[in-house]
Amino acid sequence: MGTNEPIDRVRALLAERGVHARKLRPVLTLLGRDWHTLAELVRLPAVPRRTVQELLAAAEEDLETQGERYRLAPYRAAAYAEAFGVDEGLADPVNTLVSRHTDTLRSILADIANVPPPLAALDHVQATADTALKRALWLDSTYDLSGRRLLCLGDHDLTSLAVCAVNPDVEVTVVDVDDRLLEFVDALASERGWNVRCLHADFRFGLPPSVLESADLVFSDPPYTPEGMGLFAGRAIDCLADPARGRVLLAYGFSDRTPALGLKVQQELQRLGLVFEAILPAFHRFDGAQAIGSAADLYVCRPTSRKGASSHGKTGIYTHGPQSLEGTGPSRTALEVLSDLAPRPESSPPPKPRKPGWYEPIGKGAASLAVDLTGDPGPWLLRTLLASVPARLAALVPNNHPNVSSEKGQHELTSLVDSRFHLRFLRGTPDNKHTVVVAEQVLAGELPPGKLVVREVLLRAHGKLGNVWREALITVSRGELTKREARERIDAAVGEHPDLELRLVDLPRHRIAALLPLVEASVAD
Repeated sequence: MGTNEPIDRVRALLAERGVHARKLRPVLTLLGRDWHTLAELVRLPAVPRRTVQELLAAAEEDLETQGERYRLAPYRAAAYAEAFGVDEGLADPVNTLVSRHTDTLRSILADIANVPPPLAALDHVQATADTALKRALWLDSTYDLSGRRLLCLGDHDLTSLAVCAVNPDVEVTVVDVDDRLLEFVDALASERGWNVRCLHADFRFGLPPSVLESADLVFSDPPYTPEGMGLFAGRAIDCLADPARGRVLLAYGFSDRTPALGLKVQQELQRLGLVFEAILPAFHRFDGAQAIGSAADLYVCRPTSRKGASSHGKTGIYTHGPQSLEGTGPSRTALEVLSDLAPRPESSPPPKPRKPGWYEPIGKGAASLAVDLTGDPGPWLLRTLLASVPARLAALVPNNHPNVSSEKGQHELTSLVDSRFHLRFLRGTPDNKHTVVVAEQVLAGELPPGKLVVREVLLRAHGKLGNVWREALITVSRGELTKREARERIDAAVGEHPDLELRLVDLPRHRIAALLPLVEASVAD
């Protein structure tokens, strides 16, 4: 840069950025005021980590460090203030609303402290408590939420709870792939008397029918890939009751170093027929995501048509993990194992064991269905068992899968499907990184009447639960119960339960676990 003076190097760095130098001035302001970590220097002014690092490198000799914290040397702070001014541009108009709701903010902070840990494979990056409250206040001050229906597609940031804290009269539905989160949100909402319904879905494979064309507003913070943004936005359009009146609200951020990525995402959204009514810059702040300045914009989108997402079967929508765009797909070992387990003609000879002592315990014959779940972050195994009707199924999952890695996890899974399948967990695949979960059907003659009813319900997990349960009671009674009598038994067990209008496969795991014992008990006499 032609100089060895730190302040001159900083001046040259700002000059290189031209009109965009304004974004770096708040970083210098923070450094001149007090100690700050790198994460704070990224998040507070919403500047990409790499850009902040370049600024720190330029000013290096004028900085003091204390562990992972930085500040301008006090004797140099005045010179930097004179050279670059003191920037007060950290304020956000909506933050004035946040400052008036300190009790609500404290409650959100406590909730976030207890939320299930983020899963990198699902691109979880925790939004700050201020952001969750800011979203709620902005929604409530922009739209007439009372009596309206808000749908949250994914909600690890607990936006649903923040909205209800600000306006308890809103009706909220949360749809997420993470059963841990759904149980957490469901428990807190029930405890506080808020109208929040939680449903399970992996958006790559569809949505619960009950949420289609149901919402006035849809909010989502999707994976920040073109594929992820397009999928979530398309599903959001599918969920609007009236596309002309409804709005899709999306969080999305990209680094100012990678504008081409932002273009791809915006093109994907426009392909869906979304027009951008507003883009509020750096509206959302995160504890992480430093590559994009720990910040994302709020996109206020208006549909111009009912052009939702298509189920194209692509699973690579994330930026991390086996289901990321860079994911390598099934390993050679996984393919070999699945090949061994897959259906084959009866005339074919049995496969040779690839590792002595591993294949033989599975038993004679191939599985009716062999499934590669090596990328399963947790929920797929149960949903595969609920959705499948083979006599014999084999699923390949990683050894650290939550339903495989411990006896407790294995018991939790087994207790949900023990009237449908006998499960075995076989470790020792050739790469020693995976477990084969073998599911063999339970014969009806092995079960008492209560378990038989549960088995019938599990076999029709894609039907409306109330209807399936009623027909299961009639079937097990061999026609002795009428439809009215069967319905009376269900009413005696659960009353007017909202889950009866849903499909079993759409319920969060904890709801399934609570309902199945009631199904079994409905034939106790």
